[in-house]
Amino acid sequence: MTKETQPTTISFQAEVAKVLDIVIHSLYSNNEIFLRELISNASDACDKLRYALLTHPELAKETGAFKIILEPNAKEKTLTITDNGIGMNKDDLINHLGTIARSGSAEFVKSLTGDKQKDMALIGQFGVGFYSAFMVADKVIVRTKKAGDTEGWLWESDGAGTFTISPDEKAKSGTAITLYLKEDAKDYLEPIRLRHLVRQYSDHISIPIELKNGELQETINSSSALWQRNKTDITPQQYKDFYHSVSHAFDEPWMTLHYKAEGAIDYTALMFCPTKPPFNLFQPDRKSGLQLYVNRVFISDDVPELMPHFLRFMTGVIDTSDLPLNVSREMLQKTPVLGKIQRGIVRRIINELKKRAEDIADYNKFWEAFGIVFKEGLYEPSDNREDIADLCRFYSTNSEELTTFADYVSRMKDGQQHIYYLTGTDLATLRINPQLEGFAARDIEVLLLTDPIDEFWVQTYTEYKGKKIVSVMHAAEDLDKIKPVHKETEKALKKSESDKLIAKMKEILAESVSDIRTTDRLTKSPIALITPAGQMSMNLERLMRAHGQQINFASERILEINPRHPLIHKLVGLLDNADMAEHLTDSIWVLYDQTLVAEGESVKDPAKFAERLSRLLMRGL
Repeated sequence: MTKETQPTTISFQAEVAKVLDIVIHSLYSNNEIFLRELISNASDACDKLRYALLTHPELAKETGAFKIILEPNAKEKTLTITDNGIGMNKDDLINHLGTIARSGSAEFVKSLTGDKQKDMALIGQFGVGFYSAFMVADKVIVRTKKAGDTEGWLWESDGAGTFTISPDEKAKSGTAITLYLKEDAKDYLEPIRLRHLVRQYSDHISIPIELKNGELQETINSSSALWQRNKTDITPQQYKDFYHSVSHAFDEPWMTLHYKAEGAIDYTALMFCPTKPPFNLFQPDRKSGLQLYVNRVFISDDVPELMPHFLRFMTGVIDTSDLPLNVSREMLQKTPVLGKIQRGIVRRIINELKKRAEDIADYNKFWEAFGIVFKEGLYEPSDNREDIADLCRFYSTNSEELTTFADYVSRMKDGQQHIYYLTGTDLATLRINPQLEGFAARDIEVLLLTDPIDEFWVQTYTEYKGKKIVSVMHAAEDLDKIKPVHKETEKALKKSESDKLIAKMKEILAESVSDIRTTDRLTKSPIALITPAGQMSMNLERLMRAHGQQINFASERILEINPRHPLIHKLVGLLDNADMAEHLTDSIWVLYDQTLVAEGESVKDPAKFAERLSRLLMRGL
């Protein structure tokens, strides 16, 4: 053996090693899905070569009709899955079988929980289904040659931390994966078992899957694209199996949409909404969940023009005859066809969601999983924003249950002109926010918005069916026009008293607030903080800091005081008492700091806060 032909031993990437450890050492009850994953990979390889032939027809001399062959060998205790697809070279083997070659791999590893069923679902979603082979095999050998290359390669591993690669003269164009089966996986050598699994998981694969049993070789799948079949000929189980295949997920599809559009643009769509959100739903590099086919020829699984970002949880297939087979990435970005298809599928999804929304409990399951993403549709420019708004759900001060814009409007009080909201990060904290007191006194409902996207869509979607959507922070004038239902019994400060107290508070808090004023919005709390209209909210500032973003222009803070509150009256009583000057200063600072805490902010100087609070406690005791 020459130096050039000696095997090269390479260690698996750390993320792959962790995946393999989970696969090998978890007794996953449904290990039969390894066959689905390997057949799916083989089908993808054939699709890639079929697409490459459009621009490089000379590659056709190395392959015949596309097919996938399963060959069990009872004597050797091996199962081989062979395809005549695109194949791999040495670099491909390293990148595809030794590395998770995608950004976000660190987030993927963080998502692993130790729960074997959840982790296997994550592994499938992340597109590393090849490693499922090690659930049933002690050793895996891959023989492969890339279409157009003259050199073949052999990849071998027992999954214990390393793999070897060496040149292989026996490799044919395409890929052959041989599994040396474990003792408890010998049933995968039985033809009847393989036929059943192919029909259960891979019957929709459009490439023939053949079973080679001695001299006999038979096609064991229907090899017709599921989405091209009539809906009446497809069982719920076949839809579910196809969903599992295209999404690499293990949950049930919450919604299935299958239809053929005819008219200006002809296309067939088979789309699914998952029950559970994919782990990488919020990763910036997440691909669109839709695969694009042209006349049943796979084109790409990365066509962002097919689906708007707020529906990126949808998965499935779009097949059209209105694009050329040799369509390029640049052409996909420029063609108006995809825009027309997108408008059509968005319309169908929204209409179906409206129907599903009639079942409140069922729709709430969807909203819990994907509402945070769906609300991005209120922020993005769209012809469907009113329909999107009707499908949105919110918590409010009126109920513990989710509500709609339409229901909110139906409950608006006499004299109320606007829809009011308050943003924050925690529902329980929002419910006790001092800014809600004036609204509660008037029995005015307020929407409680706790998702990060809420800070952004309220800036662009500012009106629902003629009703402006207004932050409670900027609604002082509105409240003045509506009489309180629950009248205040405490007497308010005289203007001269409040002016004198405000002057003292401005002196003490000069560096912390831009203004101090009295308000009728507070009924239980002595003071509260707000931001002026047009400036960044306190919650948005917190979100930006939490994500490490620099804030160059912090919003101003306005301190509002409740002129009826007993504490405020006590502070006025200390103004002219020189002996109580320190006590007054401590009290004002502690009130300010506790208001920051109530708003979800951090106290600026915890040491001084603790010192002042201790002095106040000593005086009180």
